[in-house]
Amino acid sequence: MLDLLMKRRSIRKYKNREIEKEVLDKILQGVLTSPSSKNRRPWELIVVNNRENLIKLGDSRGPASAPIKNAPLAIVVAADSQNSEIWIEDSSIIATVIQIMAESLGLGSCWIQVRERLTPQNESVEDYVKNILNIPEKYNIECMISLGYPDEEKSPHNNETLPYDKVHYNEFNTAK
Repeated sequence: MLDLLMKRRSIRKYKNREIEKEVLDKILQGVLTSPSSKNRRPWELIVVNNRENLIKLGDSRGPASAPIKNAPLAIVVAADSQNSEIWIEDSSIIATVIQIMAESLGLGSCWIQVRERLTPQNESVEDYVKNILNIPEKYNIECMISLGYPDEEKSPHNNETLPYDKVHYNEFNTAK
């Protein structure tokens, strides 16, 4: 697991290669085990592999969402905020598990934030995505995760550059 986490980086360029159904099925099987508060599972996952919709989603935040445009697949993480008051945390957990599962299967991924973000036209990205994907109003959207076979290489994290100064023992240490 540590090797996997050290290797995982945000990938923004993907090969023109579809993700096989078996690979997607494994990702979904893994992520559906994600923990949630009181096991309420307020999240809903919208798997998008329609090229037209991927391009539209990739335009939602300008350059910040561009990785979706050349990805063969994206997963939108939405949640019913009436089901859980901590839907943001539950959605963030499952989104992270999507990225870890993708990495474990040789895929790259990139988190594109939706909640509290604006389109280049100064509109709500959440409303923009809901309109494209026909997501009911009661759901909130945390993020979109682009997925695909990497078409770029990034160095793994380096133990010497990890921010160990962010770790405190027994109390917050301000004397750094």
